[in-house]
Amino acid sequence: MRHTEGESNTSAARTAWVAATQGAANSALLSRDANAFLHQSLSSPCASTIAKAEGIWIEDTTGNRFMDFHGNSVHHIGYGHPRLIAALKDQLDSLPFSPRRFTNAVSVELAERLGALAPWPAKVLFTTGGSDAIEVAMKIARAATGRFKTLSFWDSFHGAGFGASSVGGEATFRSHIAGPLLPGAEHVAPFHCYHCAYGHAGPDSCGLACANMADFVLRREGDMAAVVGEPMRAVPVVPPPGYWQSVSASAQSTGALLIIDEIPTGLGKTGRFFAHDHDGVTPDIIVLGKALGGGVLPIAAVLARADLDVAGDFAIGHYTHEKNPVTARAALTTLDIIEDEGLADRAADLGALALERLHQTLGQCAIVGDIRGRGCMFGVEIVSDRDSRMPDPDRAERILYACLAEGLSFKLSAGNVLTLSPPMTIAEEDLSTALAIVEAAVKAAA
Repeated sequence: MRHTEGESNTSAARTAWVAATQGAANSALLSRDANAFLHQSLSSPCASTIAKAEGIWIEDTTGNRFMDFHGNSVHHIGYGHPRLIAALKDQLDSLPFSPRRFTNAVSVELAERLGALAPWPAKVLFTTGGSDAIEVAMKIARAATGRFKTLSFWDSFHGAGFGASSVGGEATFRSHIAGPLLPGAEHVAPFHCYHCAYGHAGPDSCGLACANMADFVLRREGDMAAVVGEPMRAVPVVPPPGYWQSVSASAQSTGALLIIDEIPTGLGKTGRFFAHDHDGVTPDIIVLGKALGGGVLPIAAVLARADLDVAGDFAIGHYTHEKNPVTARAALTTLDIIEDEGLADRAADLGALALERLHQTLGQCAIVGDIRGRGCMFGVEIVSDRDSRMPDPDRAERILYACLAEGLSFKLSAGNVLTLSPPMTIAEEDLSTALAIVEAAVKAAA
C-alpha cells in the first residue's frame, strides 16, 4: 500500500492506524523496506505490507484483509484470475522468452488483436511500462510531423521518465528535477481546473474555456507535434461535454497529433473499452498499460495509425522485453477475460449503481463537494463546506484511515478526493459493503 497524495507520514490518523494494525511481522518488513529502498514520495517508505492478493482482496503479513479499491489501476480483472494464471503457467512451459530479433506467435497475435480494437488501421509497439509507451508515442509524433513541441495539461500524470514527466503536470514528478525538462513541453489548465472546481465559474463554461485555452496555444505556437492528454483524469474527473471534440479539432487544424493516454482508464474500466469513446473523439495514437498485464505482469502498448509507421530507420522502443511471449500471453488472456465476461458493460452497470447510491446517501452531506466518475472509477470530494468547496485534506485523510480500519483501501487523490476504483469483477454485495464503509466514515467525519 503506497502513501497517497496529501497523506502525511506523521499525521495523527496514520499514526493511530499504524499502531492499531501493525503487528511484529508488518513492522519488521516495513523496517527492512525502508532500509533497502531509495525513499521517494508516494512509495517507500510504505504504510503497510502485503502477503497475499486474490480477487478484490489484499492481505498483509499480520492477517489484516482489505478490499482493494486502488490497485495502482492494474486490477481490472481482480488479482490472480484463475484463467490468467493457468494461461501464464502454460506459456512458461512452452516459450518463456523471445530475443528481439526473433518473433513469436503470441506477440504477433497480441499486436493484431490490439490493432483490431483501434478505430483505424493500426500498427503496435509494446513496452514494459506506461511511461516508456508515452515516450514512444512522443517519438512517433516527432518523426511524423518533423516538430518537437507538445501541448499537455497541468495536474496530469503520464509517467516518471524524463519525457513523460515533461508532458505530465503533477508537481511531485517535476519539481525535484534539477535543470530543465524537455524543451517545448507547453502546458495549459486542465478541465476541472481551480476555477471550475471551486465554483469560480460554471463547470460547462469553464470547461469550454479550458478547451479554448488549448486552441489558443496550439494556434499561437503553430508548430506543435502533439497534444498529450488523459481522456478522463483518474482523480476522477470527467471532462465536460464537447471538451475533447474541441481540443481534437484544434489539434487537427494545426497539424498536431492527438495522443490519448488510456493507461489507467482503458480496457473497459470506465464502462467503455476506451474512455475516449465516451466523448466521441478519435485520437491519432492510443497508449495502454497498467491492467493490460492482468494485474500480474508489466506490459504497455502504443497503438498508432498505420500511416504513422514512419520511424523504421531508427529505434523508438528498442526494449529487451519488447516481444516477450509471457507478458504478451498475459495481455491476450486479459483481453479475452474482459470480452468473454462482458466486463466493460459490467463496469458501466456497477458504476451507475454506485454513483446513484452515493448521491442518495452523501449528496446532501455538509462536507461532500462533489460525487463523480464513470464506470468503476468514481470518487467523493471532501470539502470544508459545500458553499466554499474548499478542500479539506485533513478530514479526507481521517476518512481514509477510518475506512482502512474497516477493511477498505483506496487512494486519496488531490489531497481531498476519496478515489474508489474497484475491479470490474467485484460482486455487487462486496461493492455494497464497501460503499457502506465509505458512507459511515464520511458521515462520522461530518
